[in-house]
Amino acid sequence: MRASMSASWAERAACLAEPPDLFFPIGVSGPPEHVARAKAVCLRCPVREQCLAYALETAQQGIWGGLTEDERSRARLRTQRASQTTRETTPIEGKITRRRR
Repeated sequence: MRASMSASWAERAACLAEPPDLFFPIGVSGPPEHVARAKAVCLRCPVREQCLAYALETAQQGIWGGLTEDERSRARLRTQRASQTTRETTPIEGKITRRRR
């Protein structure tokens, strides 16, 4: 499923009532207190999952869905690795074994 920035979820985002610079700090992650404050807003947001899915698929800058750019990058890598491992394993008689390359 492809995430999109549709009005159906974006207009309900909790961050709309906050200053944008809280979610788009200068630098990769910004001051720890800003990151913590932005994440607190995300935790109470009713559309956090949609926001995070959108940011993961579109490589957004700033804090989206409660994660910083670095955290989303690590999450993408974990997902890619898990997907690759799933494709590289084959069930044989109830056991999972790795295929040889």
